[in-house]
Amino acid sequence: MALQEQTVPGTTNNLLQNRIIGGIFKSRWFPGILQWPTAILFSVIVFQLLFGPVEAHGNFGTALTWVLWWPLIPLIFVLVGRFWCAICPFGTLSDAVRKLVGHNRPVPAFLKKYGIWIIDASFILITWGDHVFGVVESPWGSGILMLMIITGVILAASLWERRTWCRHLCFLGGLSANYSQTGALALRGTPDKCSKCTVSACYKGNEKAAGCPMFEFTKTMETSAECNLCGQCVKSCPNGSPTLKAQIPTQELWSISKPKLQASILAVVIMGIVFVQNITMLEVWGSILTWMEGVLHTRSYFVTFTVTFLIAMAVPVGLLVWASLIARKFNGHTLTKNFARFGYAIIALDVAGHIAHNLFHLLGEGKAVWNTGMALLGRKIPDASPALLGTDTIRIIQFALIALGVFGSLYIAYRISKSGQQKGNVMTALPYAVVIVVFGVLNVMLFSVPMAMRM
Repeated sequence: MALQEQTVPGTTNNLLQNRIIGGIFKSRWFPGILQWPTAILFSVIVFQLLFGPVEAHGNFGTALTWVLWWPLIPLIFVLVGRFWCAICPFGTLSDAVRKLVGHNRPVPAFLKKYGIWIIDASFILITWGDHVFGVVESPWGSGILMLMIITGVILAASLWERRTWCRHLCFLGGLSANYSQTGALALRGTPDKCSKCTVSACYKGNEKAAGCPMFEFTKTMETSAECNLCGQCVKSCPNGSPTLKAQIPTQELWSISKPKLQASILAVVIMGIVFVQNITMLEVWGSILTWMEGVLHTRSYFVTFTVTFLIAMAVPVGLLVWASLIARKFNGHTLTKNFARFGYAIIALDVAGHIAHNLFHLLGEGKAVWNTGMALLGRKIPDASPALLGTDTIRIIQFALIALGVFGSLYIAYRISKSGQQKGNVMTALPYAVVIVVFGVLNVMLFSVPMAMRM
């Protein structure tokens, strides 16, 4: 069978033809020149979390992790796809351990089949644990979380080949895969060149570069979900097949031929998690807890928050199930198929809500990074507001982001309904549009209420 052309609609010319960009991707120093400084900084962060100031507002590691890195990560996915994963210190550690003591065994079939479910579950569990045990507010707690992840990375790299941890076990893997599909960059193979290839250097590697660390064949990729733009395939391909093109952000979400149910479930669950993150920062959260304690007849925060957390995740899932049942009447597809396909439309609003929430920390507490950094160097910074912008200005930006996310999700749902898979029935998108608008209104309502600072 001839290889079908995998074009990226709305793209510009191949950016790898640019002398500077192409030179960077083909350089033997890339991405290592960025990996090791990131790893060194990460070591400082972990040391500070474990042995630095015990108060979050005075800890440099806490400020860099939760005030700077966590707010920026979704924005990075939108701008450059999953490139963070190429220079992530956990990935760098995995590479180093594998080279030193790795057995390079094949990935177990269980992980290949159920790894994404493990990723989804671990992301939810860590988010829940943060609120119950106060991980973010505790430098030591954040440090222990880092050590637990490091232990998992070392074990996986010792046993299995390539970046098994990154592909099948990393708790951020599902989030990275979903969000990177909103990215403005896409690396793909050139179909006519790939169809004549007999060596598969992009996957297997050669003397020029190792094979794809994320187990991807460049010629079969239709999304950026698992591509970290490490450039290994660019270096190894003897035919110059890989291309790097700019694309309309989010367009991959409406053109995927094989949507994954796990990705859609995570997308909807993340919407609920964003609601929880916002609710627990509201000044009225104490009143909500008191009411919950009365309803549940308990004063255990473990119980009250867990119930709140489960409800917050279940409601968005229930709404999308409802929309999928209604859509079934228009396109004749099963509930599961509709849920899997249209769940991708929620990702745009996920990203907008995630960025909007974290902007409160980045812009409202951003000076904490500088203040704690100076304190680490022995310079005393006078007590002052850590805010970079005023609350009203931040709120306007948040509202603008939510509006953009709602529009993006509505447009994605419309494009999905027009695709061949959905039999071209635009009415199919209507119930999803209702759900998306409800999510948007809830976000606006939550961002309208004053929030508490983290540092």
